[in-house]
Amino acid sequence: MPKARLRDLGITLGQLPAGPLNAITDVAGVTVGVSTIIRDEPHVARSGVTAIWPSANVFSDFLPAGFHSFNGNGEMTGTIWLAEQGLLASPICITNTHAVGVVRDAIVELAARRKIELAWHLPVTAETYDGWLSDAEHFPVIAADAIAALESAKGGPIPEGNVGGGTGMVCHEFKGGTGTASRRLPAEQGGWTVGALVQANYGLRNMLRCGHAPVGLEITDAIVPVPERLSKPKTDQGSIIVILATDAPLIPIQCQRLARRATTGLAWVGGFGSNSSGDIFLAFSTGNQVPMKSPMTNLRMLGMDECTPLFQAAAEATEEAIWNAMIAAETMTGWQGRTVHAIPHDLLTQAYARYARRD
Repeated sequence: MPKARLRDLGITLGQLPAGPLNAITDVAGVTVGVSTIIRDEPHVARSGVTAIWPSANVFSDFLPAGFHSFNGNGEMTGTIWLAEQGLLASPICITNTHAVGVVRDAIVELAARRKIELAWHLPVTAETYDGWLSDAEHFPVIAADAIAALESAKGGPIPEGNVGGGTGMVCHEFKGGTGTASRRLPAEQGGWTVGALVQANYGLRNMLRCGHAPVGLEITDAIVPVPERLSKPKTDQGSIIVILATDAPLIPIQCQRLARRATTGLAWVGGFGSNSSGDIFLAFSTGNQVPMKSPMTNLRMLGMDECTPLFQAAAEATEEAIWNAMIAAETMTGWQGRTVHAIPHDLLTQAYARYARRD
């Protein structure tokens, strides 16, 4: 049975319409795969890998891309080269902090298996920390898990919540994880699509908002318990990775500008970029392709003023993707018997209704 999403609860955020799937896969050619690890022996593992293919041939036909580090207590490999040339030349993976190296290397291994002619690879792999629920120092994620996520990628609906790299994550002191959403601009604004996929593992309970509703102040730790270590000290903990995709024809600097707008969606939900957070965002465009062997490439570039609706779409998609991660997540008990509770759907809808506009 499909898991509930925010709109299934009767809550719609933002002003722009969602795409048909309300997912990053609304951008044509984008596919997503997950590998989920949930086991108790020989060591407790609540972890995994999420793989995003920007296109089927990204190893040979590169895509304009840009990234933004809102707060840098985290890792996203390949970004130095991405900043240098502005082109994405690999699939993107998201996993846990201690698995970045092995997952990054697995992308290289897959390229070698496929006999990609590029002599070297600097792929993008990002992380958030799942060591509250998973015994991270026994390194549950191996290369085979990353390969499985990469090779299982497909279009259509995307699994959310306790799946893939988001399996062991915590968001605003509720269960977090993997989430996605999209926005489609009206025809008079180009009809472009922006999709977001997040791995949400950040935030304080009291900062959580849904639209006008201060949900975290309504559903306090007296109502839904917060694990002791997460509640003391009261400082923002954890990180979030946001991947944005669009079919609008952008050049790299415009992708970088688009990536920055994930910050707005994060702020609407209640993230503010604490000292301990790794809030790192990447955006890519499928509207241009740069063949690996081409000595000259013609690119299209969206007008600068025409980027503004895309910025709104990126913010709205990020906001809803975070909420979809939380809505789909289920209460999880993991390492050392620690339990993180899912946000109760009924209490969320009640809180949202109390602060809804009355026109």
